[in-house]
Amino acid sequence: MKGLQAVILAGGFGTRLRPLTLHRPKPVVPLLNHPFLHYQLALLAAHEVRDVILSVSHLPETIRAVMGDGSALGVRLRYAVEDEPLGTAGGVRNAADLVEGRVVVLNGDVLTDLDLSRMLAAHEARRARATIYLTPVENPTAYGLVELDPEGRVRRFLEKPGWDEVTANTVNAGVYILERELLELVPKGRPYSMEREFFPDLLARGVPFFGHVDPAYWLDIGTTEKYLQAHRDLLEGRLRSPLRPRGRALGEGWVEPGTSIAESARLVGPVVLGAGCRVEAEARVGPAVVLGAGCVVGAGAHLEGAVLWESVSVGAGARLSGCLVARDCRIGAHARLTPGVVLGEGSVVTEHSRVAPGP
Repeated sequence: MKGLQAVILAGGFGTRLRPLTLHRPKPVVPLLNHPFLHYQLALLAAHEVRDVILSVSHLPETIRAVMGDGSALGVRLRYAVEDEPLGTAGGVRNAADLVEGRVVVLNGDVLTDLDLSRMLAAHEARRARATIYLTPVENPTAYGLVELDPEGRVRRFLEKPGWDEVTANTVNAGVYILERELLELVPKGRPYSMEREFFPDLLARGVPFFGHVDPAYWLDIGTTEKYLQAHRDLLEGRLRSPLRPRGRALGEGWVEPGTSIAESARLVGPVVLGAGCRVEAEARVGPAVVLGAGCVVGAGAHLEGAVLWESVSVGAGARLSGCLVARDCRIGAHARLTPGVVLGEGSVVTEHSRVAPGP
């Protein structure tokens, strides 16, 4: 893989993840207390792709402050900043000056354990100029359907087809291999879509363009429901990631330094507790709970299937189930958060309140 580069498309506004993304860009929302992009960088590094360009437009300095130069994960990380959003293909084109030769492109909201080395080998063996990772799904009407011919060449794209139009179950999974010269087909400086413009243009030109079908774990984390699912799947080992939770193993969980757990409190794995958390007497945390750094779980509180970002305070006797809570929230004593609730940064829930998802 010597000299191979990657571009990660990290320019989205994260509108489907709001209110979580009002102050924190989607590419760096925490996943088991790691910024999400760390999982993509770890995947690339595991397959010896260590020269990575982030294509960013929304809150670029926030992303840069979190991600740095990539050295902590063993990669070289550079940034291509869009003055205005340029779409998926436009974002890659904006990074073209930093790219030489073959490039791996990843959508910035894809969590996968794809065997990238096998995909690259297939691209080479077929003498492809473009290869797209495809994953089989039960309901292809929610995605961009991709049809292949018997040799594996891409035949056509169908964006979110009706059931009467479905002819295959393989969908665009947001990982591509492209030869550098193809980027010259993308107009500079204006929005341009990979799915609706660039790929159909490759087909019209007869470019050798193949699909790579792989049953690897795959998830688009772009909605609050999928984001919560990503935590569960990682906690339960449904995908293989070289990235592990920080801290030390404790029973069926991971606990970072500085965390205190009362003797009568109970952790029910799998759980991840960030640095400096406090779990008070008779509290129950887990299963499937993630606490960010500095969280406090009051006496007798019960948390299950919940993800809390940094510095969240949960009052005594509160009940949280299946919810997402951004940083600096305050949950009053004996309050109840039911499955599907999402609280934005700094929210306050008063004592004895019951919060359910909105319509």
